Amino acid sequence: MINVIVAGAAGRMGQRIVHMIYQNPETALAGAFELPGHPSVSEDAGLVAGVGDLGVKIAGTLKEVIDRGDVLIDFTAPEATLKNVKAVALRGKTAMVIGTTGIKGEMLDEVETLARKIRCVLAPNMSVGVNVMFKIAGEMARILGNDYDMEILEVHHRLKKDAPSGTAMRLAQILADASDRDLEKVGVYERKGMIGQRTDEEIGIQTWRAGDITGEHTVMFGGIGERLELIHRAHNRDNFARGAVRAALWVTKQPEGLYDMQDVLGLK
Repeated sequence: MINVIVAGAAGRMGQRIVHMIYQNPETALAGAFELPGHPSVSEDAGLVAGVGDLGVKIAGTLKEVIDRGDVLIDFTAPEATLKNVKAVALRGKTAMVIGTTGIKGEMLDEVETLARKIRCVLAPNMSVGVNVMFKIAGEMARILGNDYDMEILEVHHRLKKDAPSGTAMRLAQILADASDRDLEKVGVYERKGMIGQRTDEEIGIQTWRAGDITGEHTVMFGGIGERLELIHRAHNRDNFARGAVRAALWVTKQPEGLYDMQDVLGLK
């Protein structure tokens, strides 16, 4: 049995993760926490998630619960995740699964450096289907090469704060690596006005935000006379939560190091 701590346990993702931990016979909810002052602090995490009383009160800090778990699952915000991974690295015993999106630049470098000191899975998307998509997209880009234009469209709910999504950026990097391009030079995130003819090298990454869409990602390879599209549509958040629990079970059995979902699923 793996004892799991959930960060942001009262949030939309946190609640689904608690639900999946409850459903999985190999995991138990050992701790849950939110930001200090959150209205759900001191409430039972199971009741908040809709699975019944689990006897685990939502704490106001990680410090209150960090000694209870084998692994921490974190789908929060970049600043909160950095603070949490620092605490886990300092303790040195707890593993971690990070699904937080929008971690970039120097903050990402710091998170990755700390994560290598523990056992950590860091992935922009925990969905099994999306990670299969990552694998296939790279293979398609290698086969099709510069004869096909590469475009990515990502669609999410109106409340999502970062853009493009972490998943879209990971897809763009995979396409760039597979076709031997520098994404910093060829990524195109906006088109407006007289922009001229599309170049052979560019990779388009476009964003839509609307309603309550959980998440959709499309990779299009446009050739002359045909196009191929690789599409993933998330119908709810359960696929991400289920993948995170799968990653938690896997990472607790690994040596110290930084991993991603491709490692978890054996796709490398």
